[in-house]
This record gives sequence, C-alpha cells and structure tokens, in this order.
Amino acid sequence: MTSTPTPPGLARFNALAEQAASAVLHEACASTAWVARLLAGRPYRTADDLCTASDTAMADLTTADLQEAMAGHPPIGRPAPGDPASAREQRGMAGASGELKAEMLALNLAYQEKFGHVFLICATGRTGEQMRDAARERLGNAPEREREIVRTELGKINRIRLARLLDTV
Repeated sequence: MTSTPTPPGLARFNALAEQAASAVLHEACASTAWVARLLAGRPYRTADDLCTASDTAMADLTTADLQEAMAGHPPIGRPAPGDPASAREQRGMAGASGELKAEMLALNLAYQEKFGHVFLICATGRTGEQMRDAARERLGNAPEREREIVRTELGKINRIRLARLLDTV
C-alpha cells in the first residue's frame, strides 16, 4: 500500500518552527487552547486530519476559551481595519444599505448586552440580510444554546481559515 504524499501547503505548515506555526494558527483562531491542541497534533498527514483536529479542539474549548476565541472577531458590519480576513469574510455587509448597517449595529449591541460577546456567525457567503436575520433569531436563544451555536460557527470559520492558510504557507 502506497502512502499519499502530504499536500504542499500542509507540508510547509508541518515544517514551520513552533513559534511561526503558533502565529499562523493564532490568525485563524484567537483561542490559545485551540492553537496548542493543533500544534501538539503536528505533523498532519492530510488537510482533513488538520480539520478534524480543529473540530476536536473546538469541541473541547471551555467557556473561557470560547470567550478568548470570540475576542478575535470584530462585530459583523465592522471588519477590523487592516484585517483582510474579516473584510473578506464579511463581504456580504460591504454593499449593504445604510439602513441595514444601522440595524446590524443595533442588533450587535443588543446581542452583546444579552450574551456578553460579539454576535459571531460564519459570514462567508452570506448576505447582509441573512446575517441580520440570523442575529434577530439568535437573540431569542438561551445563553447555553447560543454558546453551542457560537462553537459551531467558530468551527466553520476555523475550517475556512485553515484551508486558506494551507493555500498561503
């Protein structure tokens, strides 16, 4: 049985010095615990192995770890200046009307007041209206339910960012 060669981007990631690998993983997710788990799993044979490790690490994050991860995400509709990842991911809000942007800001503030953190959603491929509708709906959730939705959304974001990372390292 022959083994499949490790894809080039993944081979480069596996070969990075620990500090460099930590830095690129931290760009994908601000959770120190998540980064540590993914570093500990190197080298990865396939991109799927890396994504599975990401999902497992995400499932194991504590509430404090989730808070740390969420702190790395700007509010929807206000991507961090100089952060091409958040601008790219929130592209659906870029052409939104002033009215929609104002409504999203109000929803972000209401959400943050209720849950104590930014409204987090995997915004890639979503329109401004879809993000607004999700924010409206999720405001009605209990905190425990919302924490699990956030965990799922972070997992989706991490997978997208890991795929992009493997294309760039």
